[in-house]
Amino acid sequence: MPSTLTRTILSISLLTALLRAQEPPGKKIPSITLSPTPVASITRGKASTVELRFHVSSGFHVNSNKPTAEYLIPTALKLDVPTDIVLGRITYPEGQPMSFAFAPDEKLSVYSGEFDVAVMVRPMASVLPGKYVVRGELKYQACDNAACYPPKKLPVQFEVKVVKAPPPPVKNPAQSPHVHN
Repeated sequence: MPSTLTRTILSISLLTALLRAQEPPGKKIPSITLSPTPVASITRGKASTVELRFHVSSGFHVNSNKPTAEYLIPTALKLDVPTDIVLGRITYPEGQPMSFAFAPDEKLSVYSGEFDVAVMVRPMASVLPGKYVVRGELKYQACDNAACYPPKKLPVQFEVKVVKAPPPPVKNPAQSPHVHN
């Protein structure tokens, strides 16, 4: 009788094979990936911007954060921040106006290739210095020139290193105009 570990590995292998069998061979899967984000060093009590770079797979596009019609699903970033770290404005790029064969007279606001999202992060003055992980997800709907695919959520994660503010500069006391001997 196979061990529990062997049964688990066989189950995972079978599930992976079944999922791959659903995709026709040679067909690209619509997706977005996040480039590795360097650890952002942020001073306590000060706001700083973290840039996240996303890549849309070749041959696909996603609606921008402000699509041209209400029924279109916007690309949106939702983040959970650790206690005592405040999330400020999330800034999305403007979408590229593009028209497609399914609606040649209508311009859609989309992202394709690479696009950056800027996140304002401000650790409160009381936060202990150290590394903190910010987690969340990017919700998007990918389309190609003929069809749109079900909406997906991409897990997003980046680190911030909270540091103490440097000490204020020490000023030399004013010198007396008299010469002292």
